[in-house]
Amino acid sequence: MPGVGLTEPVVGVVRRGWRDPAVVQSVRATVAATLAYVVALRVSNEPAPLTAPLTALLVVQVTLYSTLTTGIRRVNSVVVGVVIAIGFSSVMGLSWWSLGLIILASLTIGRFVRVDEFVNEVAISAMLVLGVTRLASQAWDRVLETLVGAVVGLLFNLVFAPPVWVDTAGESIEDLARRARHLLLRIGEELGVPARVERAAERLHEARRLDQAIADVDAALRQAEDSLRLNPRISEGLLSRLVLRTGLDTLEICVVVVRVLARSLTDLAKRRAADEPLFPPDVALELEELLSHVGAALVSFAVLVSTQVSSNAEEAESRLTSELAAAWASRDNVAQLLLRRVQEHPQAWQLHGSLLAEIDRILDELDLDHRSRRLMEELDRASAADRDRFSRFGRLRSLLRGESISRRRRRQAA
Repeated sequence: MPGVGLTEPVVGVVRRGWRDPAVVQSVRATVAATLAYVVALRVSNEPAPLTAPLTALLVVQVTLYSTLTTGIRRVNSVVVGVVIAIGFSSVMGLSWWSLGLIILASLTIGRFVRVDEFVNEVAISAMLVLGVTRLASQAWDRVLETLVGAVVGLLFNLVFAPPVWVDTAGESIEDLARRARHLLLRIGEELGVPARVERAAERLHEARRLDQAIADVDAALRQAEDSLRLNPRISEGLLSRLVLRTGLDTLEICVVVVRVLARSLTDLAKRRAADEPLFPPDVALELEELLSHVGAALVSFAVLVSTQVSSNAEEAESRLTSELAAAWASRDNVAQLLLRRVQEHPQAWQLHGSLLAEIDRILDELDLDHRSRRLMEELDRASAADRDRFSRFGRLRSLLRGESISRRRRRQAA
């Protein structure tokens, strides 16, 4: 049919759009704000209770965790601003000096009510309320509308749980690993050709851009971590968060080592003549194969970290094990070749040694036993933090019940 060829790309774009946090956030915020406005029309005396949808827009975040953490501070900032406006509207009107005074008071008070990054919203709320009304009764309607918007926003995220962004974070981690692999492949292809400092410097700049890309991956991972917290659809959120976080930490170390490796090759290129390759043909061939195995191991590691299905995880683990074994075997061959070349030409032995040390560091970081130990350490640390937090809650609960410390100690001793 003639419309099929056009429909499939459109469907693909729509499906990709629903996986974009910005698209999901826009749709969710629109629905929540509209519901808040409908509810506020029934409970508020204002003909146009726009404070309710405004608050709902502020409260409904991409994840449930961020809704509960930042939403409370947002509501607090709006309520404090409205209360300040009520006090000012009862004694003075709206003029340039009263506006400046209310802004100064709002910013000052906002720093004492623990609204953190939403201090400016205290002043914004106060100005909006002072501008639309000077009657205390109408200002309290604004407070009611704010509470309606906050409740609707919170209930909306509780009833319609936000999506889990683990897949998006996993894709970002895999993309970072693939970019590192492509860089290693390009470096390997240029080891046997005439050395050019400009080409080696360009690879070093690419490695530095990988460092910058880590910040974007970290942002996607933080969003995924927030989506796992307090999410009723997730039963092992802590483990998933730690798997992703430790995986990104390992890749970050590897990316830094790749940059150091690119720096070593740039320094080596400066020692070579314009028509002289970085390494002889036999060494360059073995090094190219070694870098290819290292790049493949990076991708396999990223796939293992981002894989949620057990069968796929076993396949990724098997692939990583084979790539690491091949890389270590290739590394030993390269070490023997470099040792013979260093004995013939000892001027660059430091750079040759650092090259092997950098590759060893990457392979050690990707080792499965090393990763298991790191993951267990993080799990133990997180469990200890949870126990400490619950013990503080227990002590607080005892104090609220009026139980003295000495009485509790006597009961424990008995």
